[in-house]
Amino acid sequence: MALVTLGLLNLSLLLRWGLGWALCLRMPALAEGVVRGHPSVAVLIPARNEEGTLPHLLRALEAQSFRPLEVIVIDDHSSDRTAAIATQTSPQLAVHLVQPPPLPEGWCGKTWALHNGVAASRAELLVFLDADTEPAPDFLASLLACHQELGGLVSVQPYHRTERAYEQLSVLFNLVGLMAVPLGPRGGVAFGPALVTSRADYRRSGGHAAVAGKVVEDWFLAHCYERAGLPVSAFIGAGQLAYRMYPGGLGDMVVGFAKNFATAAGEVRWWRLVAVLLWLSGLFWAAWCLPASLLDWPMLGDRNLAANLLLYGGFAAQLLLITRRVGSYGWINLIFPVPVLFFLGVFVLAIANLERGTVRWKGRTFSTRP
Repeated sequence: MALVTLGLLNLSLLLRWGLGWALCLRMPALAEGVVRGHPSVAVLIPARNEEGTLPHLLRALEAQSFRPLEVIVIDDHSSDRTAAIATQTSPQLAVHLVQPPPLPEGWCGKTWALHNGVAASRAELLVFLDADTEPAPDFLASLLACHQELGGLVSVQPYHRTERAYEQLSVLFNLVGLMAVPLGPRGGVAFGPALVTSRADYRRSGGHAAVAGKVVEDWFLAHCYERAGLPVSAFIGAGQLAYRMYPGGLGDMVVGFAKNFATAAGEVRWWRLVAVLLWLSGLFWAAWCLPASLLDWPMLGDRNLAANLLLYGGFAAQLLLITRRVGSYGWINLIFPVPVLFFLGVFVLAIANLERGTVRWKGRTFSTRP
């Protein structure tokens, strides 16, 4: 009987490991493309205390093979030199600086900034770019060509470039965020760092006014487009768009992921959520069993060291391979129990934020209630 139970457990772990591959089968990257005609394009950049990142984005926009009609930086009441940098960094772009009125009740800073940015623009196509994004020279051309083909709302999740050791801890958040959603044409999900839409479709969906108070505004904006009968497509940015998340330190990263994670989890389709949780349970099991077999900790299953080494090595190799297109993760995958513990800790904090009903970010307090 014990052998049968052990066999079923091993089969279960093998199936959960296989789920990881299945969930990553469809992660299409934004393809290179050529823009048809000469569409008028406004690039809108919401920026709150982004003096360290904004100059890099503006210089990258100067180097684009497709030149937008307008580049609009919306200074979200920054306390640093964001406004001055917006107007002084790239004279070739003739950046238009917008400083919106004070944040009204019921709005989040980013949605209010972009709402005002759209009102100040005149182009037929709207591209929303976060201030910390790093577009390759042909990114705008590829994004616009993709939108010309698919219509509606098209977005790109940037490749996560890491520099410091603590940034490697984000590996599971970035990976799970992609595993849990259907990517590609008409998948129905949107990523906030980089989006494109027509002005007509933006108005038809209700725009940012329809998601004014949403902390995870991109997910809910996608729902607005779908309710309006418009397609929503998303791709990964490998080779086309990158960013460095939370360079301000470990504390910023913890708060940033906590404010997004639990809210976004509630929007995932149930069967994908179950599949991701099953894969995670296998990963957590492997993270526990190897040290447990070495240190004689309590555990279920086979205590054989070779078997647990094989299990651990299987999940580590899987992570090494599937994260290559997600971000610059390497050695952290070999010690994946560490990001597993970090993931669990931040998830607990995210649940606490939901229970408390508020989260604080960039000097503001926002509601986490629907």
